[in-house]
Amino acid sequence: MSRNVCITAVEGQTGFLIAELLLTDEDFKKKIDSLTGLTMNPSSDKVKELKALGATIATHTPGRERDVAAALKKTGCDTLCLVPPARADKLDIASELIGAARRAGVANVLLISAAGCDYAERDSQPRLREFVDLEAAVLACKGDPSNPLGHSPCVIRAGFYAENLLLYTEQARNEGLLPLPIGDKHKFAPIALGDISLVAAHVLTGKGAHGFDERHRGQLMVLTGPMLVSGEELAAAASKALGQTLEFENISEREAKRVLKTQTDIDDSEKEYLLDYYSLHPTGPEEFFQNYAGELRPKKKLRSG
Repeated sequence: MSRNVCITAVEGQTGFLIAELLLTDEDFKKKIDSLTGLTMNPSSDKVKELKALGATIATHTPGRERDVAAALKKTGCDTLCLVPPARADKLDIASELIGAARRAGVANVLLISAAGCDYAERDSQPRLREFVDLEAAVLACKGDPSNPLGHSPCVIRAGFYAENLLLYTEQARNEGLLPLPIGDKHKFAPIALGDISLVAAHVLTGKGAHGFDERHRGQLMVLTGPMLVSGEELAAAASKALGQTLEFENISEREAKRVLKTQTDIDDSEKEYLLDYYSLHPTGPEEFFQNYAGELRPKKKLRSG
């Protein structure tokens, strides 16, 4: 069974790291027949590096689904790793790629989605909610024998990338602060991008009777870091690793926007995505019971002992 992998958006960090791992790790390398990097920026340094490692590079020009399908067919791709690009039109581009993969007869499709997207509200967290639409498009064909995408889809919901914390290096270096708009009590579990790449590589190289390994085929996997941490706990861990004190500062959404605007060069849509993620504060057990106290409170006083 052949395994010709095509990874999208390899000019970005996520697509690049998955491709790099498949090309350099001996165990993964021997499980694939070819690797094509699909890119909208063929002159980027990451793309050139992948080409030097042995990847075939194909330029992705968004526009017509039929043309993109023809480009996928030309690569010989039977397995697509769909990494939505860090652009404002990521939903349109990724949706086009899903349709193109269907036209090209690609059986195995792995979508890199975002953990928490199912909690996001379409009005208040639109950038995060976009991933729900992409997941639906990938998994809608599951089990449909007439549709190639129905044979072997898989979705990885990646948690908050720990690397996003590097956006605040200016405050860390100059002020000894880690400023995040997450509140004083909220906890989250950052995950290293390398761990996401490792799981993706296992899925992309796993083989079963219908495409992907049966442990992965048709699955929606949520990946988060190994530990829930508050802002203060995160700063304490950083302080220990750096050997110098770093303090957490809870900041407002307005301040967070200013920080991201003035000291990062990431796409505006990615800044909006980060702010959407920060604004998700899942309901904790105590808050849940407070919200439903009327329904749950015993009508009669319970006997003790």
